[in-house]
Amino acid sequence: MDEDKIQLFENRRIRTAWDEESQEWYFSIVDVVGVLTDSPDPKGYLKKMRKRDKILESYVGTNCPPVEMMGEGGKKRRTLAANTEQILRIIQSIPSPKAEPFKLWLAAIGSERINEALDPELTIERALATYLKKGYSREWINQRLQALQVRKELTDEWDDRGVKKGKEYAILTDEISKAWAGMTTRQYKDLKGLKKENLRDNMTTLELVLNMLAEATTTEISKETPDVRREQRGRTQWRRGRRDRTP
Repeated sequence: MDEDKIQLFENRRIRTAWDEESQEWYFSIVDVVGVLTDSPDPKGYLKKMRKRDKILESYVGTNCPPVEMMGEGGKKRRTLAANTEQILRIIQSIPSPKAEPFKLWLAAIGSERINEALDPELTIERALATYLKKGYSREWINQRLQALQVRKELTDEWDDRGVKKGKEYAILTDEISKAWAGMTTRQYKDLKGLKKENLRDNMTTLELVLNMLAEATTTEISKETPDVRREQRGRTQWRRGRRDRTP
């Protein structure tokens, strides 16, 4: 996650984090539960929810990653987080009169990023301004922005292939990293002495180019490789249709 901040809903604090790769906000699930239920123990409430609703338990466990966010005492701690789509699914299990106002609030929070999605130049301008403030050279920034676009094309291809965000993304990313750098992402961060920092923001211009080439190549190979699962589904549907037409 590249940017975390506190958002306010009816003057209640909700921790959020912006993920540059997926281009979406992640919200602390515990904070959302606390706001919607007014429970003095939102962690306990969430635990009971998951224990009572096995479908929700499976959904949260599969889709909602632990994300580092600022905790009490000013220290970052890992907490379960969910994007807008996932939060909307969780809200379904919370009987609360605040559910509808909260949905509108989610839409408002995302409006700025939605505008950027409609007008990509806004995203570029924001990223350019952010990196300039951090003291990066324009040559490096140009490569970083190109790398973001290449990564987006790769993740779009993964989405089309049914790759799940989170663990499966991480596994494939590690394979790409090992192919050009001989190290997993974690090993690469350790080599650079990084802990919470973004690895790509600490790559040299050459490293960015090599990583970008590896990801672009992966995208092209994937596009040229038949989607076996999709073909199998198509054949299955064809057989079912044929059986249904058989007198």
